[in-house]
Amino acid sequence: MNTDITTAVRPAIVLTILFAILLGLVYPLAMTGIGQAIFPSQANGSLVRDGGGRVIGSTVVGQAFTSDRYFQTRPSAAGKGYDGLASSGSNYGPTSQALADRVKADVARRRGEGVENMPADLLTASGSGLDPDLSPAAALAQAPRVARVRGLPVARVAALVAPLTEDSPLGDRHVNVLALNQALDRMTRR
Repeated sequence: MNTDITTAVRPAIVLTILFAILLGLVYPLAMTGIGQAIFPSQANGSLVRDGGGRVIGSTVVGQAFTSDRYFQTRPSAAGKGYDGLASSGSNYGPTSQALADRVKADVARRRGEGVENMPADLLTASGSGLDPDLSPAAALAQAPRVARVRGLPVARVAALVAPLTEDSPLGDRHVNVLALNQALDRMTRR
């Protein structure tokens, strides 16, 4: 009887150890190596650097732009705002009073900035809370504020949006806010 249990348990233990090594070490290391070799920028977070080589952001993770001199991203539900370690939505439902209060406050703030047409992505967080993009309408809605604060013509600031607008695989057009703000800084340095 003991030999039957031993012969049955031994292969299970050996296979468990083998698959733990294969799937827990070999496969992740191989995928990391392939990713680094074929897609090094994406594998390292699609980081954006300034002229001095300093990391200033990522093309795939949003960040908060709080100054009125810049286009601002959509609200973030990730931790204290764009915290990659706390990536998630708020899980507030349509009847949530906390969500309604936050949206009302955001509407009042945007109205105070002079935004008349209020695209939804200026008021709602993305599912991950880390979305780096806005709809072109949301970017254009902010152009008058940015132009006023920087002392530029609205048409000149709004003209930055179209060349940076991209199509997504799902058909939605979007503008990366970091790229938009970088173009804005380059334009005002000239």
